[in-house]
Amino acid sequence: MVSVKEQYETYPYPERDPADEAKRLITGSPSHPLEMDHYLFGGQRDWSKPLRVLVAGGGTGDGLIQLAQVMTHAGAPYDITYLDLSAASRQVAEARAKARGLTGIRFETGSLLDGPNYGEFDYIDSCGVLHHLPDPAQGFAALRRALAPGGGFGFMVYAPYGRSGVYPLQEGFGALFDGLAPEARLAAAQKIVAGLPDGHPFRSNPNLSDHQASDAGFYDLLLHGQDRAYDVPDLLAELRGADWRLQSFCTPQLYDLARIAPRPEGMEEATAMAIAEKLTGTIRVHVGYAVPAEDERRIAKASNRNLVPHLRGVQAQALAQAVAKGKAVPVSSDGVSTRVTLPKAAAPLIAGINGKRSLAQIAQACRMDTLGFGMAWTPVEKALCGWGLMLYSSLGTWAAQHSGQKSGQQKG
Repeated sequence: MVSVKEQYETYPYPERDPADEAKRLITGSPSHPLEMDHYLFGGQRDWSKPLRVLVAGGGTGDGLIQLAQVMTHAGAPYDITYLDLSAASRQVAEARAKARGLTGIRFETGSLLDGPNYGEFDYIDSCGVLHHLPDPAQGFAALRRALAPGGGFGFMVYAPYGRSGVYPLQEGFGALFDGLAPEARLAAAQKIVAGLPDGHPFRSNPNLSDHQASDAGFYDLLLHGQDRAYDVPDLLAELRGADWRLQSFCTPQLYDLARIAPRPEGMEEATAMAIAEKLTGTIRVHVGYAVPAEDERRIAKASNRNLVPHLRGVQAQALAQAVAKGKAVPVSSDGVSTRVTLPKAAAPLIAGINGKRSLAQIAQACRMDTLGFGMAWTPVEKALCGWGLMLYSSLGTWAAQHSGQKSGQQKG
């Protein structure tokens, strides 16, 4: 069998060219600072305090670069430790950071199981790694030991139903190509996949595309020698066993059973999410945030009018105009597409979102009283936060204040 280390030395994943950093920033979930603040720090983190981060299994650097670049742009201090067992992947991540002039990153080669040896961290990122460990439970536990008090964990692990067709191919290729070098395995597998019948579960799964993007993507998807998927009950059990508690998935609406069918009265949340996953059938990955099991903090909510909303992936004015006209807003995530209708009264509130104004300031500018604001805003929060299109964070106000201070210092 080709080891995990050998695979990623041969095919660093995801395939990235450091030269591309000059023309785009790859963003996503988890580990965008706005999202981290929303789910882990009540939307009101003190960004003047340095954020200590462990990127556990950083690969070619997508999460690392996103986090460091957003923090740098905001002028917020950070100290990041990148850890990955592949020297080839680390080389790509380092080159990407250098291309952007990012500092404050410590690069280390090694297993995420060694994460606690590098100190305690306010935030830990582990995206697409834990499910490749021989014993993932050890990885979840090791990262829990590396967490500082008050910190949190952003993760991505594979989910089974949206990856239908993958695991029979992995098993078949593993037995058929045993003893072959990675390059030979890739060439042989690509020929077989090209000839799969139309009815094969993999060929008929429209949710999978990594195998078409690059050789590294093909290998990671279909030739990985150490790969498991978690359904919701398995994931919750794994988190529980390592003293974690699921804070939230990044797109809670995907796991909302009420989106699909009436939820029976008294049904536990974990059971409802598990059923929603089965009935949806397209979820390929679980992306979310976790906190220590005994930690009772909750995600940011509009009951705190001091919170600052940020839109993500949509423009405030365009969205507000659509809402004012009564148009349904299209949303999609992980193979699920739907449309949501928001109250017309919410249009001026949405138009007031600029990443700096608080909810109270937006309501005041629109001359809405507490009751009127609540009636208009509640469905906005449920829909937009539920689909990952809106987040609460103080990072924008911190960045504006920091920029103003720097400008004043320069003028003085």
